[in-house]
Amino acid sequence: AANAPYASYWYPDSLPSGTPGAGITWRGLKTWRAQDDPDLAFNKASVPLAARFTPVAVNTTARAGQARVSSLVSFGPTAQNPSQGSATADYYALAHWQYLDELVFWGGSSGEGLILAPNAPVVDAAHRNGVPVLGNVFLPPAAYGGQLQWTRDLVQRDGAGGYPLADKLVEVAVAYGFDGWFINAETGGGNAALATDMNGFLRRLRALSQARGLKVTWYDSMTTGGGVSWQGALNSANQTFFQDASGKVSDSMFLDFRWSTASLASSGTLAGNLGRDRYELWAGVDVEASGWNKSVNWNAIVPLDKPHVVSLGFYRPEWTRNQLPAGRTPGQFHAADDRFWTGQSLDPSTPDTAGSWRAPAVSVADRSTVRALPFASTFNTGHGLRWYNNGAVTSSTAWNHLGLQDRLPNRRWVVRTTGVRPSVTFDFADAWRGGSSLLVDGALTAPATVDLYSTRLPLTADTVVDLTYRADAGPVVVDLAVATREPATPGAAVPYTYLPAGTLRPGTGWSTATLRLSGLLAGQPSGTVHALGIRLTAGTGATSVRFRLGALAIHNTTTVPAVPAALRITSTAPDTTGSAFRFTWDRAPGEVRQYELHRVLPDGSRRFLGGTAGTAYHVPALQAEPGESVARFEVRSVSEAYQVSSATGTERPW
Repeated sequence: AANAPYASYWYPDSLPSGTPGAGITWRGLKTWRAQDDPDLAFNKASVPLAARFTPVAVNTTARAGQARVSSLVSFGPTAQNPSQGSATADYYALAHWQYLDELVFWGGSSGEGLILAPNAPVVDAAHRNGVPVLGNVFLPPAAYGGQLQWTRDLVQRDGAGGYPLADKLVEVAVAYGFDGWFINAETGGGNAALATDMNGFLRRLRALSQARGLKVTWYDSMTTGGGVSWQGALNSANQTFFQDASGKVSDSMFLDFRWSTASLASSGTLAGNLGRDRYELWAGVDVEASGWNKSVNWNAIVPLDKPHVVSLGFYRPEWTRNQLPAGRTPGQFHAADDRFWTGQSLDPSTPDTAGSWRAPAVSVADRSTVRALPFASTFNTGHGLRWYNNGAVTSSTAWNHLGLQDRLPNRRWVVRTTGVRPSVTFDFADAWRGGSSLLVDGALTAPATVDLYSTRLPLTADTVVDLTYRADAGPVVVDLAVATREPATPGAAVPYTYLPAGTLRPGTGWSTATLRLSGLLAGQPSGTVHALGIRLTAGTGATSVRFRLGALAIHNTTTVPAVPAALRITSTAPDTTGSAFRFTWDRAPGEVRQYELHRVLPDGSRRFLGGTAGTAYHVPALQAEPGESVARFEVRSVSEAYQVSSATGTERPW
């Protein structure tokens, strides 16, 4: 699209010979300056990295404080990867953040660029869930066009003996708001002097990174001789890039896929001997081609009967989307992604420990960031077929934008019932707000409790919960499930108290129930909400239900956010089917979750154009409506509780 911003990518310094392909811009990072970056406002993340906690495990095999999970994900091409989503729902809308400890924005190629900065939607979504995101530095093998000069460019020294590219990498991460770098030096042909320079570069990069709260992960590739020899281990050939005589060189190491039971065991032992945590080593598992069909020696990494050996590193888990046929739907993607992360049972409280695929939910305790009021969710997965507001469609255009994703239920899908288990999914055919709702569908022969959120929320006499819901088949009796303490042991059911939330009948549309939690205080002035869920019971005459939960909010008070100021159009350009606009505005004071941009149509109705946690947005392909001489636009602030401000507007003659 005309004047569209894209995720940034660079070579370290020197550029390839020849001419870049269509849609590709060659640029060197050495000369990058934030003040000269025309797309920085579109690529800069806005959500700070949230603190996490670990609730009592949902099953008896998942562990806290042992193996962690890293994912190397390619969300799009290196060049022309949109900064702020796009007009399709076909997207890897990563949603199982509760198992992740690190996300790498994977990519890079010899013909486009080697250094990738993550785009803002990915970082904002990850940060809401407490997951750091690393940019990627990929120095490819010669077979893929790699040139050793690019490695030398990366580790070059300046006149003062410094490493200017290390400085630039940290400048970029700070300016863009992400959390560090994944360094993958796979170009062969180097010598010991180059390895020494790489060690010095890494030490400089980590020192600068540590001062700014950033991380450095090293890929098991280059060895102390300067050549490339993948070890599948931490050993004397690559230890200098992890820990040397002076201390830490990188924060963690991703071990290449050729590991063995013995090499992982010795790697963990060596890490301990160096005074390092063995779980700072990620054992690479390549799932790009076969996903959950991959044959993996899980007991070498995360055995069931003894402590975990090292951590787990997935390469390209977006297989869950890519393996689906053309015409795939968001619902099909989430069904596949749930199976990858929680296993064939699709219920982390009863994980499949005997099958060939040991899903992360079997081994790794889930985490949550739901620890402050207000908290709300519209069960928005960050993509959809339409955009809804208060149950009405305000845009019929398909979309993706992970920065608009809600914090989603962390125990998908735990359902406790003595009867037939109904289906629980995200559904994209209707929603209260955003692009999706939570759908419980099927036979209901006994009451069913659905776990939603593990929380650490303060409870006072003023705390209330709002449930926005609808019955498409029923009737269905709804109870809010609230726990003020955790289960006594891993795998035990959450000790809920049930609060009646009404009986819903089909055909009555969306409604909202507000429930006071003060009765849970048991005479105390305050308490803690440890978990939230819902219990559904088939109403009189019903044997099955179709129930939608459109929104959940818990708060003491609701405050309308401040209005953003000075909406302005910074550029327009002819597009393939109209005009493309760049907008910016001034951030509203106080807490704002996101900003939403609308077009005001000649009949006074509003059409949703997009949203972002930032203060700049690009809209492609706008055309004049019949009889419209002036295009009118509005931006509003949206709070964490989904309260919406008044609008700030601007207009532009056609």
